Amino acid sequence: MSEPRINDRIRVPEVRLVGPNGEQVGIVRVEDALRLADEAGLDLVEVAPTARPPVCKLMDFGKFKYESDMKAREARKNQTNTILKEIRFRLKIDPHDYGTKKGHVERFLKAGDKVKVMIMFRGREQSRPEMGFRLLQRLAEDVADLGSVESSPRQDGRNMVMVIGPHKKKAEAKAEERRRKDSEAADQAADQAAEQAESASQPSQDEGAQPGQTAATAS
Repeated sequence: MSEPRINDRIRVPEVRLVGPNGEQVGIVRVEDALRLADEAGLDLVEVAPTARPPVCKLMDFGKFKYESDMKAREARKNQTNTILKEIRFRLKIDPHDYGTKKGHVERFLKAGDKVKVMIMFRGREQSRPEMGFRLLQRLAEDVADLGSVESSPRQDGRNMVMVIGPHKKKAEAKAEERRRKDSEAADQAADQAAEQAESASQPSQDEGAQPGQTAATAS
């Protein structure tokens, strides 16, 4: 299941309950946990189903899901959609055609797209791969202010291929750095929550042997 079990869908005798602020309540009967959730106007959400007993937390599940969806939508919006364009050269290309195709490459790079540049060899031209390499190297130098080589020239059958990617703008680089830090912070928070749930699933030395006693205390 893609979503955790909540409220009446939690069908176990007992749960280890965590309060809305992360406080450890203890092992309680699921009926008592549901009652506490109802009294607080919150949901009982199963956060660690594999623990024994399962760990559940009191929270506003609707709000939690809404905020999670908004964060995911914002992350998708901030993603840069890079398209791989393709342009082909002949080994014996005249200066006018070279200038035209170079212009296409520049336009693609300015739009933030990667460019797959392909040189097609004909007949005896296949015996002169160094000429293709020099042509691709020349192109890379001519557009160096807009992009850099991400995949060096390589022979691919009767063709030679090179990939040029656009330079990242400073703003995009900063935005990516922010997204990376946010992602790391989210991962760290998730790891901490998992560790808390795991530690909570281990009975403490002070905990009584009878679950019902803890339930009475919680209620």
